[in-house]
Amino acid sequence: MSDNKLAFEDFQPGRRFALGPKTVTTEEIIEFAREFDPQPMHLDEAAGRASILGGLAASGWHTSALFMRMMADSFLLASLSHGAPGIDFMEWRKPVLAGDTLSGHSTVIETRPLRSRPGVGMVKFRHEIENQKGELACLSENSIMFAMRQSLEMTS
Repeated sequence: MSDNKLAFEDFQPGRRFALGPKTVTTEEIIEFAREFDPQPMHLDEAAGRASILGGLAASGWHTSALFMRMMADSFLLASLSHGAPGIDFMEWRKPVLAGDTLSGHSTVIETRPLRSRPGVGMVKFRHEIENQKGELACLSENSIMFAMRQSLEMTS
């Protein structure tokens, strides 16, 4: 089963993974906001238009959650991921408005084996999410740990 999964060795610098597309609906913006970020510009169209965001806007945390799902669907669920120690940064550059369609890519920046965990390597990514106009909505970088294929072969 792990033979078909992406391992550390499959993540070479420069490799890109497509993310999305995902269209963001009014209903999901409001549902997320009610649960996690109940500010007026995330709950009400008129309040969103009256704000600097220009319309009913997804919370930045909602944008991050959408990005996480796109990343999971693109490559994480098909990998030998061991999780991530955090994120280096997450920037919400443009508001994500109701009706926007998000897409983008994750690019491998660098890789290194972990001395502290034999058989596991760290892969650093840069993630860029754009709206349908090609405007950068979200930019982030983080590292993710993946099992090494060679360590799986030794335990088989």
